[in-house]
Amino acid sequence: MPEKPLRILACGDVNGRIDTLYGRVRTVQKKSGDFDLLLCLGSFFGASAEAEQEWEAYKNGDKKAPIHTYILGANDQSTAKYFPEVDGMELAENITYLGRKGVFTGASGLQMAYLSGVEAAGAPGAAGPSHTFSRRDVVSLTEPLISDAKFRGVDILLTSPWPAGVTQYGNKPEDAEVASRGSQAVADLCRCLKPRYHFAGLEGVHYERLPFRNHRVLLEGARHVTRFIALAPVGNAAKRKYLYAFTVAPMCHLEPAELVRQPPDVTENPFAKATAKQQQRQQQQQQRPQHQPPSSQATVQGEETAQQFFFDLARPPPSHGRDRKRRSDGPGGGHMPAHDAKLPRKPPQQTGPCWFCLASPDVEKHLVVSIGTHVYVALAKGGLARDHVLVAPVAHHASTVDLPEEAAVEMRSYLDALRRFHSARRQRCVVFERNYRSMHLQLQVVGVPEQRCSTDEIKEVFVQQGAENQMELLELPERSELKQIVEPGTPYFYAEFDNGEKLFQRIKSRFPLQFGREVLASEAILNMPDRGDWRACKSSREEEEGIAKEFRKDFQPFDFSLLE
Repeated sequence: MPEKPLRILACGDVNGRIDTLYGRVRTVQKKSGDFDLLLCLGSFFGASAEAEQEWEAYKNGDKKAPIHTYILGANDQSTAKYFPEVDGMELAENITYLGRKGVFTGASGLQMAYLSGVEAAGAPGAAGPSHTFSRRDVVSLTEPLISDAKFRGVDILLTSPWPAGVTQYGNKPEDAEVASRGSQAVADLCRCLKPRYHFAGLEGVHYERLPFRNHRVLLEGARHVTRFIALAPVGNAAKRKYLYAFTVAPMCHLEPAELVRQPPDVTENPFAKATAKQQQRQQQQQQRPQHQPPSSQATVQGEETAQQFFFDLARPPPSHGRDRKRRSDGPGGGHMPAHDAKLPRKPPQQTGPCWFCLASPDVEKHLVVSIGTHVYVALAKGGLARDHVLVAPVAHHASTVDLPEEAAVEMRSYLDALRRFHSARRQRCVVFERNYRSMHLQLQVVGVPEQRCSTDEIKEVFVQQGAENQMELLELPERSELKQIVEPGTPYFYAEFDNGEKLFQRIKSRFPLQFGREVLASEAILNMPDRGDWRACKSSREEEEGIAKEFRKDFQPFDFSLLE
């Protein structure tokens, strides 16, 4: 596994607005650090005289792209002149034309397939103008790969057209007419290459499809899912999303179990031929309401309408059998009896909608304050204070040690941002996790005013109250990670302080479910013992919406997920 995944930007049709694109990229990199690559879909060049003059400045070296940029070839005759006959080359410093078709493998092991142009009209195998491709091109690209018995798929697929039928079984795009368009050859390409991410442009809209399977359930072994993402043109007047940031670890470095993990909102493959039973099941699924996927970023000054979903934390999931009277862990840190005498032999299994998966059918959005690519931040229901938040993965993962690397990296970025946020407010930042009697990872983050106590004093209160509960909280070595200490499925409690020191307790039998919250609410720290139970701190929806709006505004200068 590399030290960290690649950080990549993808954008829609540039149409010659190169300065606009790179101005936005510079803003992104200034706020959230450098990215490794920029991938441009659709039409990079424009046909106007102004666009040509803008490009000349980069071609002549008067201006320089701030990031390594990879572009596809022409999609119409008017811009074909910008591309030489050579199949791929650097057109200007930091701007590289990938070529007509092929597979690019980087030094990291990332494998990126690409197909330039639009599908040629006429017979399937007929050759067309230089800005088109045919079915024959798709076959020549896929055959060498799929003939290898070890081929599992590619990390990224870049095309300009959408694949025909991609919306089938999934959520619908904003523009309904788009669903009827697309290239059948690109659909065949996606089906054969099984990309983890497929990006496209040309249609003028932003659309993130629900992830879809690349295997037939019960008939084939599990494979990774594909995420199709279409992006709008750069600087479009409708303020549709045209820049997408994500992190990805090459599949060649991932463990098989991590690679094939299925998100809870996964759908059938829109390109695979279904069996009779699958067709019946798919028809039933189509009759149910579909849910839009969460946006990878929060709303920024009205520029993009991000659909931020959250589920109703006030309602517990359904109970079953003898556990009818026992309510499961809640958003404020758990609301079961203070102790549980028996420790489960294995992690609790999900029996209904998860309260913390953003794809949950009981979704509600008003508590969410920021959404990244893999991780989101939301106010804690009945929080200790107005800035008490939860940091959780978008997909279903049980604990920090169960988290894929790309999500772990983004979670650390959110924690760093929250620490800077609390430091600016002269607060000490405390983070804790209870991986016990919980389905979905939630890191709770609480600020403690500096004047109340020092970090060492906060840590000492945790240790003392742990001892009172017959627990010995151990201090972890500096720079150690939980994955180095416990295996997935092991119950534990973990706390981290703003000086980097960490406390850890492996849970073996009894554990007070409200422990982290009760310690912070104690007289020695926040002096609000009456708020140790989240149920005593609930607010109305209107009050929660006001608190969320206030927090979102205050956190905005520190929120790396905001692209502008």
